[in-house]
Amino acid sequence: MDAPAITDSKAPVLEVQGLRTVFHTSEGMIHAVNGVSFYLRAGELVGVVGESGSGKSVTMMSLMKLLPEPPAEIVGGSALLEGRDLLRLEPSALRHVRGGEIGFVFQDPMTSLNPVFTIGYQLTEPLREHLGMSRSEARARAIDLLSLVGIPTPEERLNDFPHQFSGGMRQRVMIAIALACDPKVLIADEPTTALDVTIQAQILELVKSLRQELGMGIVWITHDLGVVAGIADRVMVMYGGLVVEHARVSELYARPMHPYTRALLETLPSLDGTRSDRLRSIAGQPPHMTQAPSACPFAPRCTHVHDRCLAENPPLVEAAPGHDVACWWRPPEQVSESEVNADA
Repeated sequence: MDAPAITDSKAPVLEVQGLRTVFHTSEGMIHAVNGVSFYLRAGELVGVVGESGSGKSVTMMSLMKLLPEPPAEIVGGSALLEGRDLLRLEPSALRHVRGGEIGFVFQDPMTSLNPVFTIGYQLTEPLREHLGMSRSEARARAIDLLSLVGIPTPEERLNDFPHQFSGGMRQRVMIAIALACDPKVLIADEPTTALDVTIQAQILELVKSLRQELGMGIVWITHDLGVVAGIADRVMVMYGGLVVEHARVSELYARPMHPYTRALLETLPSLDGTRSDRLRSIAGQPPHMTQAPSACPFAPRCTHVHDRCLAENPPLVEAAPGHDVACWWRPPEQVSESEVNADA
């Protein structure tokens, strides 16, 4: 099985199959995304985790065709939003999807917001473009949106510029803009990384409440496994432009199967004294993506590597109900009796 199995009858609002994206550079072709498949249902939050360079952001930006072409090129796959393939939409149709049916929250709100336009202008523009609202209708909706995301005195703040807001408030504005047209899907690309811990907690609580209130599907990209544990329904672990493990959040944290996932979890500090005070790290470096992976991309850093790992890239298969993993190795405590008999 090359894609995570859809584990109930509810149809996904977004379904991605076999997505492949490359970059043409002076040093050769960079294989950034190498056959990523996933699905998202309405009202569900899927966390996407992995080191920098694992393909998380490029995957999601590819869906929206937000990468400059060239150097980027989407060379395979499909991305169905309620049956329509985003990768094959005409540019005019895709413009209506961006900000309309799919909202995007980027990591740094200061570089995402235009410094020369007021917050009110940047909020009302998508409402007038996508929903055809009048100026007065868009202004009233903008005030409601700022209130929804917890901006005090929203009517007054419509006339302020981005530099007049704190980092946390700017991120709330970005969320308001992303939610302006009641999107079916919200993609949040490390939206709390640049914020301090207190503001980060406020943004996470805001997203939880908005998800319950609005019922949209959310993809949350992060390198912080602690954040994912508190907000996600399911988790996708990416490495080398591939999904290497996928499971419900409780299952993944209780029984990680891929050596990379286990190594990531071991880098987290322990608050109960069950680990030593010294933080662990993952030895080695992420793979150079100048070639499409023909062997397991994690093999050079893996403590469980064997000959097959160096010769053949494992497919993503269901190792337990609702738990998919791309690895030739299995933790001893998770090897089933049937697998032992088959190996014998």
